[in-house]
Amino acid sequence: METNPTIVFPEKGKVVIEDREVPSPGAGQLLIRSRCTLISTGTEMTILAGGHAPDSAWGRLERFPFLPGYDNIGEVVATGAGVAGEWVGRRVATYANHARYVLWDHSDARVVHRADVPDAPAAFFTIAEICMNGLRRAGVRWGEVVVVHGLGLLGQMTVRLCRLCGARPVIGVDVADGRLDLLPAEAAVAGVNAAWEDVVTAIDRLTRGRMADVAFEVTGSPDQIPGELRGLREQGRFVLLSSPRGATQFDFHDLCNSPSFTIIGAHNGSHPPVGTPDNPWTQHRHADLFFDLVADGELDLDPLISHLEPCVEAPRLYRMLAEDRTQAMGVVLDWSMG
Repeated sequence: METNPTIVFPEKGKVVIEDREVPSPGAGQLLIRSRCTLISTGTEMTILAGGHAPDSAWGRLERFPFLPGYDNIGEVVATGAGVAGEWVGRRVATYANHARYVLWDHSDARVVHRADVPDAPAAFFTIAEICMNGLRRAGVRWGEVVVVHGLGLLGQMTVRLCRLCGARPVIGVDVADGRLDLLPAEAAVAGVNAAWEDVVTAIDRLTRGRMADVAFEVTGSPDQIPGELRGLREQGRFVLLSSPRGATQFDFHDLCNSPSFTIIGAHNGSHPPVGTPDNPWTQHRHADLFFDLVADGELDLDPLISHLEPCVEAPRLYRMLAEDRTQAMGVVLDWSMG
């Protein structure tokens, strides 16, 4: 009898693979056999580390045992009552967890409508949805200067999408040379290593004194935020694309009111729940756009896949990420192996 290998955080700092039963789809559900899943090196690792205040947003997520994962590409193998049989055999993208078999509501599954999108880059769809929503909320326009602080998966995706929007230059900031080396080799993209170069001075140099129109916070570090605003021009926009892990000491006069900055929250949950003529850009619509960009070669994610390994290697990979996330980028689990 086939079992269902499932990644579990049984307690803070521990990762195991449990053999669970293959679930049966209920009404409206799809049973999906996972093909690959992408580890969130931000959210998942923050939850695994634990230790947040119970009444904080992070603390409320830390309920062990915890089933991680929200970037799943798989194939529908069965359907529940009320779901058309034509769903069987479709490749779908869902926010389901890391397991060989998962259940998901058919109304919330994104069909991967392009056969020419490989599974591994397709698994970046959630990252793309988050970043696309952030760009729209920021109103990034052709010719604007954008600075992206933090070049993990979200930051790397944001740099690439801002270039597709016509931003110029797009400046990526990080403290790891390995991450800076992954920036697209384009004249309109520049990298700044904050470990040895003053970021505000670098922005001034790269923009001929105009400074940034938009800055994206993608480090997740609350202590970095005040310094990141200093590279903006007057009336610039600052976008919280990350989920900072703690409180920030912030001078609202000097860093908001006096320069008249606009501070924009851009959580993935701020997508419109349904499309309207005024705003059709739901999560599903962004996923469709993402798959087209990848299939048509406008968005090359292969350089961002640092690890593509069998699912049985998950405990080792999480340990690696806990020790030093800068040595990895896109960590993809292959559920067809192991």
